[in-house]
Amino acid sequence: MELRPFGRTGLAVPILGLGAGHVGDPALPEAEVGRLLHGALDLGVTLIDTARSYGLSEERIGRHLAGRRDEFVLSTKVGYGIPGFDDWTFPVIAAGVDAALGRLRTDRIDVVHLHSCPLAVLERGEVVAALQAAVADGKVRVAAYSGDNAPLAWAIESGAFGSVETSVNLVDQRAIERALPAAKERGLGVIAKRPAANAPWRFAERPAATDVALYWERWRALGLDPGPYEWTELALRFAAWQDGVHCAIVGTSRLEHLRQNVEQVAKGPLPAATAAAIRAAFRAHGDGWEGQI
Repeated sequence: MELRPFGRTGLAVPILGLGAGHVGDPALPEAEVGRLLHGALDLGVTLIDTARSYGLSEERIGRHLAGRRDEFVLSTKVGYGIPGFDDWTFPVIAAGVDAALGRLRTDRIDVVHLHSCPLAVLERGEVVAALQAAVADGKVRVAAYSGDNAPLAWAIESGAFGSVETSVNLVDQRAIERALPAAKERGLGVIAKRPAANAPWRFAERPAATDVALYWERWRALGLDPGPYEWTELALRFAAWQDGVHCAIVGTSRLEHLRQNVEQVAKGPLPAATAAAIRAAFRAHGDGWEGQI
């Protein structure tokens, strides 16, 4: 898999990474978790993105991949959910980093994001300072922000972060217009989340889950024609090959699906006319469609 310089961080990342939300599902057998994680690295999917809120994900990554720690870029998220600490404070960031180090069985984490941190909290500076302190202590290599819209714009412009993670997909293109050019200008690494847009084409009717339903409504409104492509291939190639994106993360519980995704993205960018038609549809129908966290 092609590796790309991750902005000016000194890290190199693959065009496709693994979003490890499914890894945290207790219903996924431990043997399947190990097969997925080791299989991802064997495929060259050498960025793994997790979070404290992803169930057993951090613990399982540590259990299965501690012996291969130098083979991949490890990304997680902090800011909340530590017993005895108030969310979005200096102490909870420090404790969150330490807790993640323990669960992940590592002495350093490559990228740590403030996970959808509100703008007002970012502006106070406390959590930013806490994350930068973790970098200074050698526990974290890159201080990062994960989110969209106004908080993302602030994070990019602040100079406090080395990378960002944001939504980039067929129905969520606002970052293409704003965040990606700004991040590129400042030399930030960029991870694209939700590149398959929650696969709204799976549903004949409006799904129940709120976030999936919103993307489904947008997908229907855009009226896109996939042409000769399967929808997933169209979506992944559109997102992963956007100018300014370094790594697009896909979530799955099945190694076979991940292998298919790798093969699809490896075909390269979509033809210019196809990508331009997708952008034009968003400009025509996407007024007021902001990025979805």
